[in-house]
Amino acid sequence: MSLSQVDIEKVKHLHDVDSAQEYLFSQITPSDKLREALQYSKDAHKHQVRKSGQPYIIHPILVASIVSSITDDESMAIAALLHDVVEDTDVSIEKVTELFGADVSHLVEGLTKIDSIRDSELIPSTSNERLIVSALSFRKMLLASIKDVRVLVVKLCDRLHNMLTLDALPEHKQLRIAEETLVVYAPIAHRLGISFLKNILEDTSFSYIFKEEKHHIDNYLDTNYHAIEMKLEEFKESIHKLLSKNGFCEDDFEILSRVKHRYSIYLKMQRKGISIDEVLDLLAVRILTTDPVKCYNILGLIHLHFQPLSSRFKDYIAVAKDNGYQTIHTTVFYDTAIFEVQIRTFDMHKTAELGVAAHWKYKSGGNNIKLDWLHNLGYQNESVEDFYALIKNDLYSEDIAVFSPRGEAFTLPRGAVVLDYAYTVHTEVGNSAKSALVNKVKTPLLSELHNGDIVKINVEDEIITRCSWIDAVKTSKAKTNMRLNCNARVKDINSKSSVNIVATAMNLNHSRVEEWFERHNYEKKASVPVDIELMRDVMHKYTIEISKNSRFKRFLSRHRFKLKPYNINGIEIYSTSHIGDIVFDYCCHPKSGDEIVAFLEKGKAHVHHKMCKSAIKKLEANNSMLFVKWEQQNIYNYNLIINFHSGKGTLADFFSFLVKINVDINSIELGKNKSESSRYCEMEFESKEADINSLRVKMEQKIKVIHLIRTDDAYR
Repeated sequence: MSLSQVDIEKVKHLHDVDSAQEYLFSQITPSDKLREALQYSKDAHKHQVRKSGQPYIIHPILVASIVSSITDDESMAIAALLHDVVEDTDVSIEKVTELFGADVSHLVEGLTKIDSIRDSELIPSTSNERLIVSALSFRKMLLASIKDVRVLVVKLCDRLHNMLTLDALPEHKQLRIAEETLVVYAPIAHRLGISFLKNILEDTSFSYIFKEEKHHIDNYLDTNYHAIEMKLEEFKESIHKLLSKNGFCEDDFEILSRVKHRYSIYLKMQRKGISIDEVLDLLAVRILTTDPVKCYNILGLIHLHFQPLSSRFKDYIAVAKDNGYQTIHTTVFYDTAIFEVQIRTFDMHKTAELGVAAHWKYKSGGNNIKLDWLHNLGYQNESVEDFYALIKNDLYSEDIAVFSPRGEAFTLPRGAVVLDYAYTVHTEVGNSAKSALVNKVKTPLLSELHNGDIVKINVEDEIITRCSWIDAVKTSKAKTNMRLNCNARVKDINSKSSVNIVATAMNLNHSRVEEWFERHNYEKKASVPVDIELMRDVMHKYTIEISKNSRFKRFLSRHRFKLKPYNINGIEIYSTSHIGDIVFDYCCHPKSGDEIVAFLEKGKAHVHHKMCKSAIKKLEANNSMLFVKWEQQNIYNYNLIINFHSGKGTLADFFSFLVKINVDINSIELGKNKSESSRYCEMEFESKEADINSLRVKMEQKIKVIHLIRTDDAYR
């Protein structure tokens, strides 16, 4: 019995130990070792009950049943039976190893670790930060489990049974667990290719989080049930006749039908801003056949007899997804309805339903599955908000397939750019990418890629640091490696700057200060240009050291190293000599908050972006430098869409108004949805105004505001 045939409703309504045990043995042949594990789990949980009042042992038995329905791996079934004994009872992991072997204890330990991390990391359900903290727990869970993907599969089955019995918990806990499932566990099932699990986890979570929306969709499907069933049956019958007429025997194919699952319908409605009766692929049929060539024969017949929507055709047989998924997708008109048609072999169907688990249950299945994405998500350094943004891009976006010049396929999220592809090929290729050809045409590295593009990357011999591009790439691998390169480059620049800044402040030779840092093995050297107290500490220690030498007493009496602060044009400078003005050179244009450096020239501070090539040359030449930083102030980032009349000067007047209220525009796009009477304009801007409502009121005195949000809000 495969996972797609598991009777979820039956699992949900098994309430006694004997029935649960009988169901387990219908899924897996009971060996002596399995029976021993079952009895051991029964004894360990003997006096425990769940919130519903049922014996606790029913839960591990049913988790083991679900595991056994998707894999024949006995160790996984035994681990499912024992997955709570170490955490909830007095049993040690060493005892599990002694009784059931290292393979089982390794899985149980991974599952126990996930639970302990979850308990320590998830904040109370009353907090507004649920989603982001769940994302953090997801990262840590991956890191805890990455050594063996089987741990993830057992954990998903555990979560599935918890979701099926969620009614026994209070409402606030239902909501917390459902949100965690939707953000953390369903995406894992998706990436592992276990579509059956993904769909159930999403739909059960959906029913708790978006009750009204779920009711609306259910109501529509119930009201139109007979009409939907009739359309599906008519279309299936039409396909059946078509295939039979063209030489396909009854044993050569099977036609399944379905209505798109609830959460998937909801997402499509939200993404496209449409009602449920406008969802194009609401109705779908799936045609299973015996070999890949017949899939293409069937596709030809479908397209010849039913009008296809060419823009909605995808061939995942020729180019499989990373998780092993292989199916041809097409959408066709039939009568007055639109149907999605999926065509795959019976083996592909097993892999599509079971994903990574197909490799264990069917020796022929799962061979195309890659798990590189797991390793690409194992990064430690970014903030919680950064991490959530990364997994959102990696796990929720639709995929495209692009090719190397040799025809090797690479899967990328929709919206990925050429540089994302370079990093997907290899970290070193991304780090040293100089230029690219897309379909034999020279193309910028930040150009968006499309399905089927052929990409060639030309590389340099050294790493190219592109700090300002980090937000333009889409994949976590590209963002993380670019950030690592930038951090390393900034650290190097700071280390060199620290010598120049101290030498300038103390009127000393550059080489003498460099030698002092090396002699003292000063670990915080790279922090001196960004920490004024640390700089003062270095100068103080240096002064004490040289004061012990009588030759320098006259030097010290002439030079009193007192750092004086200067505030000019929103920038703070600390210097032992007088600073008359600040100059921004034309070679770079640092904006508020950017990393900056300053050089002392004729009593003026010349400010540059820290990555400016001119600044790097001055730094390498050991030019006199100053401690510099932006004046402490809060800057907030906004996204704005306005509707303005096409009359002459309307937009110019509004821009003048923005200048008056101290708004700094970062980007602007004109002419959206242009009509004769009005136009839309979208812009990103910075403001010191934290109150979004106050800002909106000011703007609406001048123009019609369609949309205004704070983009630096973590929940945006």
